[in-house]
Amino acid sequence: MTRSSELTSDLVRGVRDEQLGLSTPCAKFDVRDLINHLEWVAEMFVSLAAKGPRTEQGPYAGDFPERAERTLAAWSRPEAWEGMSPAMGMPQPMVAHLYLTDLVVHGWDLARATGQAYEPMPEAVTGSLVFTEQMVDMGRELGAFGPPVEVPDDAPALDRLLGLIGRDPAWKA
Repeated sequence: MTRSSELTSDLVRGVRDEQLGLSTPCAKFDVRDLINHLEWVAEMFVSLAAKGPRTEQGPYAGDFPERAERTLAAWSRPEAWEGMSPAMGMPQPMVAHLYLTDLVVHGWDLARATGQAYEPMPEAVTGSLVFTEQMVDMGRELGAFGPPVEVPDDAPALDRLLGLIGRDPAWKA
């Protein structure tokens, strides 16, 4: 989670003002909306680490890296990983995997949209892929994932993760 957070924070820092309106592989977000989503998710997962409620999304603030640091601090406490999440109805380790997967996938979205290099840690990608394979039906029911995009079985793990959640790994800005 730490390295994925750092990578995504670096990508956010690399976005230029004139790129905020660009399209992303996540059809419902332009770059500004995607960063705002990342800000909201980071803030919400601070609350979820303390077994608190889901939070409402606020306006774009441009402070994702700071929020991500707070999220990491919240999840660095051992009790954050224990028990069930009242807000999410799942074990806390699964909640943490949601955050990791969000970072990995939206990091890719942001990198693709803004032409930045992105090499997530193989362990984060593999963990996100295994987790998503288990959660894909629920993710589709909730509207978080789109229809699958076919990728070869021997494609890299990141491409298989992207295809599983409805992203085209060949997407170009």
